[in-house]
Amino acid sequence: MTIQRRTSRRVTDISKSAIHEMTRLSKEVEDVAFLSWAKPTSGTPGHINEGAIAAIRKGLVGAYSETSGLPVLREEIVRKLKRDNHVDANVAQVLVTVGAIEGLAAAVMAVVDPGDEVILPTPTYSTHIRQVVIASGKPVLVPTIEEEGFLLDIAAIRKAITPRTKAILYCSPSNPTGTVFSEQQLRELAAVALEHDLTVITDEAYEYFTFDGHTHFSIASIPKMRKHAVSCYTFTKTYAMTGWRVGYLHADEELIPQITKAHIPFAICAPVVSQYAALAALQGSQDCVATFRDHYRTARDLMCERLDGMTSVFAYQRPHGSYLMFPRILSNAGEDSATFCKRLLKEARVSTTPGVAFGPTGEGHLRMSFCVPEDEINKAFDRMKAFFG
Repeated sequence: MTIQRRTSRRVTDISKSAIHEMTRLSKEVEDVAFLSWAKPTSGTPGHINEGAIAAIRKGLVGAYSETSGLPVLREEIVRKLKRDNHVDANVAQVLVTVGAIEGLAAAVMAVVDPGDEVILPTPTYSTHIRQVVIASGKPVLVPTIEEEGFLLDIAAIRKAITPRTKAILYCSPSNPTGTVFSEQQLRELAAVALEHDLTVITDEAYEYFTFDGHTHFSIASIPKMRKHAVSCYTFTKTYAMTGWRVGYLHADEELIPQITKAHIPFAICAPVVSQYAALAALQGSQDCVATFRDHYRTARDLMCERLDGMTSVFAYQRPHGSYLMFPRILSNAGEDSATFCKRLLKEARVSTTPGVAFGPTGEGHLRMSFCVPEDEINKAFDRMKAFFG
C-alpha cells in the first residue's frame, strides 16, 4: 500500500512547512545567524515562571482543568479584553486554547464545511492556509497592496466573495509583513462581512507590538460584529512564552459551544501548568511587555538601517508592528525564494524564511525576524553584505 493510499489527500497535498524546513537545514550549518523563526530569544519573565512553580508546589497542575480553561484565568481574560481590546466580553465567551494556533484551528473547523471558501489577505501566515485546507475548505488568497505597506485591498476582497464564501481570516499585526491594519480598514472589512453574513476570524498574536503611532484595533470591538467575529489571542508572543503553548479566543456565546466541540478532540484543555503561568502573566506587572516592545522597535530600526545599506539586494516596506519584516529580493538572478534562502544559508550562513511559504504573492520575498539580539542582526547583515559584495 502506497503512502498516498494510507494518508488523506488533504494532508498529502500540503507542502512541508518552509519555516520548519529552514530550521532543520540550519542545524546542518555551523554558526548560523538565525533570522528565520518568529520565536523571542528573551526568556519568560521571572514572575510568570514563579506563578507556575507555585501552582506545581500546591499540587494544582496534575489534572485536567475545565475544557474552557480555569475560571479564574477566564475572568482575568475578560478584564483584559475590556481594558485593552474594548471588547465587552463575559466568561461564557472565552475559551482557553493551546496557543492561538489551536484556537484558530478549532474556529476554522467550527465554521467551515467542505468546499466552503475562506478569504485570506496575502501574504499571510502559512499555517492559516493549511488550517483551511485541513478543514476541507478552499483558501481564496487575495493580495494585499505591497506598495502601500501591504494594506488590505477591500475592493478585491469584495470582488472575491462568492455564494460559497463563509469566512475571512486575517492576522494583524501581520505575520509575515508587520503591517498593522488600521481601524478604518477593519471597519470597512467589517461592513463587507456584515453585508454578506460572513464570519471574521482574527489572529491577534502581536497585538501589543506596534510602533510609530500605529495602534492595534480588534474588529470584535465593533458592536455589530459581536456575532460575526472569532478573535484569537496568545500569551506566547506577548510574554515570550512560546514553549508554554497557551492562548485563548473570544466569540459569541452561541458559537463558543460549537468551537469547543472541535477544541475537545484537538486538546481536551490547555496545559494546566501553562494556564497558571498565564494567570501570573495577567495578574503581574506588565512592564515586561513594554520592555519587549521597546527592544523590538530598536531591533526593527537596526534591521531597516542595515537594509538601507543593501538597496541593490533588497527593497522593503517598513513594518509598523510584530517583530517581522518581508523584504523583496532584487538580486535573486531568477531563483525562486526557496532556492535563494537555501543558498543564503549554505553559502553565507544566514537563516531566513522563503516568502513563498506565505502564499503565492510572497514569492520573490523573504521573511526576517527581529526578535533576536542586535548582535545577531549585525552578524547576519555583515555576512550578507560580504556575500553579495
